Amino acid sequence: MDYLGIGVLIIGIAFAIVSIFLIKALNNLAGVLSGVQTTVDQLPDQLDTVIKETSGVLHTSNETLADVNEKMKAISPLFYIVGDIGESSRKLTSSLVDMTQSLKETTHEGEQKINEEGWRGIYGAIAMTYYFSQKRKALKSAAQLDSPSS
Repeated sequence: MDYLGIGVLIIGIAFAIVSIFLIKALNNLAGVLSGVQTTVDQLPDQLDTVIKETSGVLHTSNETLADVNEKMKAISPLFYIVGDIGESSRKLTSSLVDMTQSLKETTHEGEQKINEEGWRGIYGAIAMTYYFSQKRKALKSAAQLDSPSS
């Protein structure tokens, strides 16, 4: 054999070795592709299941939302009542604050009157009682003038 024949023989052996490695790699690739094909074949069924579950969840959510809306409509008057009670109590407290402030000013005026005249003890108490009775009469007459006659 000459050198040309030996060269062709070595190239043939190398080609056979490369072919064996390529066959193994291609067989592995074919196995992966068959696994992908199996997965892709299952996808439509899985997607149908997911879509059915999603539509079921959406339907249930819509029913729950409708139920909540009905219950909110039923309970809304209670919130209005609570709001009205809060407004009424605010007005009452405001009136009480005004009355307390007026009483405080009245007491302060009576105290100044006692201190101005230098009365102490029983004389001061008598003077203060007289002063408060006069103030109460004035407040009653003012309240009767403000209230509409029925």
